[in-house]
Amino acid sequence: MPSVAILAVCQALGMSCLALSITITALVGSSLAPTPALATLPLALQFVATAAMTIPASLLMGRYGRRAGFTLGSLLGIAGGVVSCLAVFKADYWLFCLGAAFLGGFATHVALYRFAAADVAGAGHRSKAISYVMVGGVVAAILGPELAKWSKELFAPVLFAGGYAAVSVLAFGTLVLVQFVALPAPLSLHERGKGRPLREIIRQPPLIVAVLCAMVAYGAMNLVMVSTPLAMVACAHPFETAAFVIQWHVVGMYAPSFFTGHIIHRVGAERVIAVGGALVLGCAAINLTGVEVLQFWGALVLLGIGWNFMFVGGTALLTETYRVEEQSRVQAFNEFMVFGTTAVTALASGAIFSGFGWQAVNIGIIAPVLVATLAPLWLHRRQTA
Repeated sequence: MPSVAILAVCQALGMSCLALSITITALVGSSLAPTPALATLPLALQFVATAAMTIPASLLMGRYGRRAGFTLGSLLGIAGGVVSCLAVFKADYWLFCLGAAFLGGFATHVALYRFAAADVAGAGHRSKAISYVMVGGVVAAILGPELAKWSKELFAPVLFAGGYAAVSVLAFGTLVLVQFVALPAPLSLHERGKGRPLREIIRQPPLIVAVLCAMVAYGAMNLVMVSTPLAMVACAHPFETAAFVIQWHVVGMYAPSFFTGHIIHRVGAERVIAVGGALVLGCAAINLTGVEVLQFWGALVLLGIGWNFMFVGGTALLTETYRVEEQSRVQAFNEFMVFGTTAVTALASGAIFSGFGWQAVNIGIIAPVLVATLAPLWLHRRQTA
């Protein structure tokens, strides 16, 4: 599947942009912000922009085709890198916020590569195609932070401007590559009008379970991941050790994609999602037992693998709930719910940690993850009955 391979490379480049920007944006925001309270606002705006762009991006692709949508996304990535780089040179905080918002829009389009892979692979190979594209995250886990370190002093004495220049170059790579993917042509207005009302579609139990599990997977992962460096530093572990743990967490998020699709094909998405939920619960259990480096590391690796099983499984399950003429609306609904949850939990994680502590963060994910673990098992039993 050459087109799936190209989309996997686009995913790797796009996620490397995002991993690089997440690595340095809080540091740059801290140096440019007029007050310390605004230090993380650019990063928060990036998450909010990702959620806000989900519906427009999906509907645009439904009307004009995936290629047009991905082209626009790449242009947003290039613009985000250029604007952010210029903002660092000019020490302009608000211009930097604008650049972060552009990168959030780019992130929305990067997340849709997995649906494009399902389109080109066909019904019998969707789960494998989705899984293969997600493998690009393994490259991003290594390439993004390494580029951040390499480019830190590229334009010395102005620090970190080189990182955003690198983002523009990587985004340009996605712009070129996506032109060579054999993507389906957009549907005509008449064909798009044949679909069922969205209200009817989202009442389907498989769709409800798919969206719920993807939301919980991202929400639980975000709550724990964002607070982990804070908890480790508070426990007197070096920042470098916290960065090592986060890097392994990201590897855990994407490395299973080499085989997740095959497992889904053999045992079904519902069972894979349930196993993922059990692994996330295992993460919370380990974190509640202590605060040694090995416990942080083991918990975050489990969290990454559990997220992968839940998110890839949820995406595969979602693709079975709609017809071709309905996909843009359903995917828009799914992405808005998932990345809206991501934005909320990214903002809430630090507040929960600072207000109630590390244990509260982990206890807080148990109930929703338990529901998301049992829901696919209920669905599987209902369908077999």
